[in-house]
Amino acid sequence: MNILIIDAQGGGIGKQLVTAVRENMPDAVITAVGTNAAATSAMLKAGAARAATGENAVIVNSTKADVIIGPIGIVIADSMLGEITSDMANAVARSNAKRILIPVSHCDNIVAGVGDLNTGKLIQAAVCELLRL
Repeated sequence: MNILIIDAQGGGIGKQLVTAVRENMPDAVITAVGTNAAATSAMLKAGAARAATGENAVIVNSTKADVIIGPIGIVIADSMLGEITSDMANAVARSNAKRILIPVSHCDNIVAGVGDLNTGKLIQAAVCELLRL
């Protein structure tokens, strides 16, 4: 299974996702794409098999993934402090891959019903959904 993990800013959620997926699915091919070098580096250090940075990397790798995982902002243009371009959001949204989105309320995007779940529990929930696939 080819899993694409996308993150922005410092890559904290992406790093946790890579670690959790690697622990639960050691044979999965994890591709990490950061919107910036810091996010990419964090995910690569966490154990991603390969990594790239930037808009074109999101667009190209979204077409090759079986599953795309990341914060909900990866499908919202101009989110994550402006790091997600409309082309990135469209590529993820239009991909044939299954999408597992982490419901975080940041950067003027509020996800109703999420409450005060901590990131660790959200990561665990995402991995459970991945294992169901």
